[in-house]
This record gives sequence, structure tokens and C-alpha cells, in this order.
Amino acid sequence: MSDARHSAGAFDIRNVIAALFGFYGIVLIVMGIVADSPADRARTGDVNANLWAGIAMAVVAVIFVVWTRLRPVIIERDPETHGRPAARGGLS
Repeated sequence: MSDARHSAGAFDIRNVIAALFGFYGIVLIVMGIVADSPADRARTGDVNANLWAGIAMAVVAVIFVVWTRLRPVIIERDPETHGRPAARGGLS
């Protein structure tokens, strides 16, 4: 018989949020490096807004991944439900 406990893995919502923040963060970082113009800088008070927003989003993505690794959601098999998984623990 297999182990009665395993983590939620890719089905953990924090992984989905991290992937979205990471993807958009990378897009903004690339746009901040490649498509930065003096007109954009003039509108933002001489700040590369795309670059800084992208870096912030990438940092948030890393925080979510670390959080998921340190506190995984554990799925336990519940004998009362005939082997279907029952979520236990995680975010508390």
C-alpha cells in the first residue's frame, strides 16, 4: 500500500500564484531593460517603473515558492471516505 500522506504539489494555489507573478515579473523586467525610453522615464519621474515592478513581482514569486516549500499542504487518505483524499493542515 502506498503512503497515506503526500503534498498538494502543483495543485497548491500558492504555486499557481507564484507562477503568475513570476511570469509577469519576468515580462516586466525584460520590458524595463529593452523598451525603456526617455518619454517613459519622463512620465514616471525618471524611474524605470517596468523594471522595478518586475523585480518586485519576481521577489513576491520567490517568497510564494519558499512559503510553499517550507509549509506544504499535506493531503491524507481518509479511511472514512474510502480512500479519497482529505485536505489537512497547511496554512495555519
